[in-house]
Amino acid sequence: MRNFELERNKIRISPVTTREIFKQTELFRDLDDNILNVLAAQSIEKRLDRNEILFLAGDDAAGLFVVAEGSLRAFRIGMDGREQVIHVENAVTTIAEVPVFDDGKYPSTVAAEEPSRLFLLPKNKVRAACLEHPKLALAAAKLIAGRLRRCAALVESLSLREVGQRLAQLLIAEARTRGRQSDGGIAFKQQLTHNQLAARIGTVREVVTRVLFRLQNQGLLQVDGKRITIPDIDQLASYAEAENS
Repeated sequence: MRNFELERNKIRISPVTTREIFKQTELFRDLDDNILNVLAAQSIEKRLDRNEILFLAGDDAAGLFVVAEGSLRAFRIGMDGREQVIHVENAVTTIAEVPVFDDGKYPSTVAAEEPSRLFLLPKNKVRAACLEHPKLALAAAKLIAGRLRRCAALVESLSLREVGQRLAQLLIAEARTRGRQSDGGIAFKQQLTHNQLAARIGTVREVVTRVLFRLQNQGLLQVDGKRITIPDIDQLASYAEAENS
């Protein structure tokens, strides 16, 4: 039954539609349509439910994935059993590029943050395309370099910043991405649970709850259920970047 559904999906989704999705990604945007059509025809569609695992850290790498809809998180599980999120990728983008080029295994576990639709591109097809099209190889190098910088920033934050500062940095990023100006400041709906926030900043749920309460008492945040308002984003940013908080 599942094979029938996959075949039906392949018929319904034309290469042109998939090509247009690929064209939106940083990795493939500079390729001409003929090459994108070839890659699109070689791709395999996959759908994930919320929290469904795409692959585990240490699995053999089949290829990279184009995230067409939804959102995926890459994470590792620590010795204490806690989840540490490495990065989150929202559509439309790519994920799992590194093992395609170093021929290693997947470095992180990846799961869906929400129902997601993606396309697998086998690694031999991506490598062949890079050899034929140097622009793709340069785009891949730039993309991987950006991932490395983000990982370095994460290590710095976990090593040098207190939990309150790390949470402030995350909320500032959310506000700048999804926030709307209101009379009381920049407001947005917090979509993550306290457990999910903890996984983002390297702590536990109870600490997140205490830190949110403390930031409210300091006047840096206003929390009303899922709604978070930052009265003065510059003030919160100063707190997040302070040497000693």
